[in-house]
Amino acid sequence: MTNLHRLHKPYNQSPWLDNLSRELLASGQLYNYIYNGIRGVTSNPTIIANAINSSTLYDEQIKRLAFEGVSTEDIYWRLLIDDIKSACDAFRTIWDESRGEDGYVSLEVSPLIARDGQATLDMARHLWKEVDRPNVMIKVPATEECIPVIETLLSEGINVNVTLIFSLRVYKKVAEAHSASHRLHRSVDSRSVASLFISRIDSEVDKRLEAIGTEEALALRGKAAIAQGQLAYDIFLDNFAKAAVVDSDSSAIQRLLWASTSTKNPDYDDLIYVTGLIAPLTVNTMPEETIKTVLDHLPKELENTNLEMFTDALDTVKKLRDIGIDFDDVFRQLEEEGLKKFEDAFTEMLDVIEAKKSSSL
Repeated sequence: MTNLHRLHKPYNQSPWLDNLSRELLASGQLYNYIYNGIRGVTSNPTIIANAINSSTLYDEQIKRLAFEGVSTEDIYWRLLIDDIKSACDAFRTIWDESRGEDGYVSLEVSPLIARDGQATLDMARHLWKEVDRPNVMIKVPATEECIPVIETLLSEGINVNVTLIFSLRVYKKVAEAHSASHRLHRSVDSRSVASLFISRIDSEVDKRLEAIGTEEALALRGKAAIAQGQLAYDIFLDNFAKAAVVDSDSSAIQRLLWASTSTKNPDYDDLIYVTGLIAPLTVNTMPEETIKTVLDHLPKELENTNLEMFTDALDTVKKLRDIGIDFDDVFRQLEEEGLKKFEDAFTEMLDVIEAKKSSSL
């Protein structure tokens, strides 16, 4: 049993991989991760752009599609959907054995339509049909325009990974959308996860604390993200604890997913966003470096998130607010930066494909 297996049993947390590429599939490394305890995988425009830019494994397909007259953006979706299908097939056994709790592969709609709810709905439906796998999750951003899309997709039986969540206010809306879809459409068995971004919160809050510069402010560095995660888990319990008591595998439960859990500050513990957010019925998506760290070392005893932690988290957030941290502004900035990062990666990736396409004609 590896440390990744330990996270799942006895702690009932699912470790997922925050990376996908044709190289991982072709080399067999994805299957090694599955063997070692990884139970799902997510992708995003940045990850896919890096994969296409750094590998020659896509070149032959790009050349063939370019010869057929396929547009640059359509080539991107063809490449990505092929990888997503292969990854879904790799995780299918886990999906079957877990009765649909794990074994998912996430595919994100275009970040260029993140402020257009109807376009997001249309593309999510299209991608679901194109992949045609029961264990794909369509990633939808938690923008104000797209939150109503969540309930619609789930009511149609489409699995959803709600991404780019930073604030508790937004997370509450996302949880309510999932609950409404399953309450109003009782025959629906679709699944969703709510992806709360973690380390980016500390990165932004720490900058503001350092700008304040007092001893009290500096002592609060590295505490905001874990506190937010713990308070989000409190909201999760309010919304889904009853369903979990009846059936912990129920599709009525929308699991919280910890996203962006690599340690970006070298002064912090290398697993701060893993050991600090152990909680039943959650998912932790980790980049490969963090997975390697978990496999190498993990404390023998881990502490589940509990009521005492909720109290401490509330106290931490109050101290941060009192010292001058405007969380509403932090979350607004992080959402805008997150969308911009994905838009830039998407555009860069199209440029890379265009260059490879042009060189083959």
